[in-house]
This record gives sequence, C-alpha cells and structure tokens, in this order.
Amino acid sequence: MAAVSLSVSTVKPLGDRVFVKVSASEEKTAGGLYLPDTAKEKPQVGEVVALGPGKRNDDGSRQELEVTVGDKVLYSKYAGTDVKLGTEEYVLLSEKDILAVVN
Repeated sequence: MAAVSLSVSTVKPLGDRVFVKVSASEEKTAGGLYLPDTAKEKPQVGEVVALGPGKRNDDGSRQELEVTVGDKVLYSKYAGTDVKLGTEEYVLLSEKDILAVVN
C-alpha cells in the first residue's frame, strides 16, 4: 500500500464538517505536578483551520456555518474523527458537535 502525504491545505471538509487543530493538553496540574501521557485528558478546545460548504437545505441551497476559520472552539469530548498530519493533531467533526466559540 502506498503512503499518502497530506497537508492541511489539501484537506477540504464536505457538507457541514469542520477541520479543527487540537490545542495542546495540559502538561502539569494546578499543584505543579507533571502529568504522564497516560493521565492526560483529550483536549476539547481547538482552532478551526478549514470549513465545508455547509449543510444542504431541502430546497437545495446551502446553510452557512456559524463558525469561521481562525475561531477557537470547544467541542464534545468524544466527537469527530482524530487525524494526525505530521506532528500536529486535528479532529474532523460536524458543526453540531461544536459546543461554543471561546475567546
């Protein structure tokens, strides 16, 4: 099987999908203890890097997405599909799995 080389610019989500770059997880606790990789929780915050064209309505028109590229978003813990490109981690998820835009 041939290896496929992908970059963020080659990923174009379809429908109401959103491609999010996952933020780094916490390295240490509030008390100053360093966490091993097995104890870290999966981050739920990331930055939107690519958007699909939007969900198709019954009349055939597209419904615009509520988020834009560059937004920092909070998403459901077990939502989406994890994707690793190089050393960076991304998640591909539906717009309905985005809970909030964070400042």
